[in-house]
Amino acid sequence: MILQRTFQIFKHFQARLSYSQVRHFMISIVKCNGRYEWKDPDSPEDIVNVVFKKKDGTRTCVAGKVNDNLMYLAHRYEIELEGACEASLACSTCHVYVDEEFLDKLPEPVDEENDMLDLAPFLKPNSRLACQIILSKELDGLEVELPPGTRNLYVDGHKPEPH
Repeated sequence: MILQRTFQIFKHFQARLSYSQVRHFMISIVKCNGRYEWKDPDSPEDIVNVVFKKKDGTRTCVAGKVNDNLMYLAHRYEIELEGACEASLACSTCHVYVDEEFLDKLPEPVDEENDMLDLAPFLKPNSRLACQIILSKELDGLEVELPPGTRNLYVDGHKPEPH
């Protein structure tokens, strides 16, 4: 029922929108990852170990699984990594530094990620958005470092709570 109503509303506005606006709207729906539900790995082969180096220099090792989103994994283990836009590529608060050894194992960032990274303070050549890193077995042992600060344009002091 909700989906039908959404489609009706979209059809109503579609006549008033240009092709590029409709295309952008449709693409943004796909990019928005929304809520994340943790599920245990199906087998031990699916486990991907990740090390987070926090702002104070301490290191936290966590066990994720293949196809996990790095930002949501950090939230699950209460790593202080923001994600104000909830993985919709609308901010840079989940900015991390990826260890050089793993940088080439990641897919190239899309233009939207690069645009958001341009807004991130303390940018480095190995900067990436954690919300755009999907774990694979090839990333087992991944090390990421949290930058000394972020720029949250949402609300001063707002920290989204993990779902």
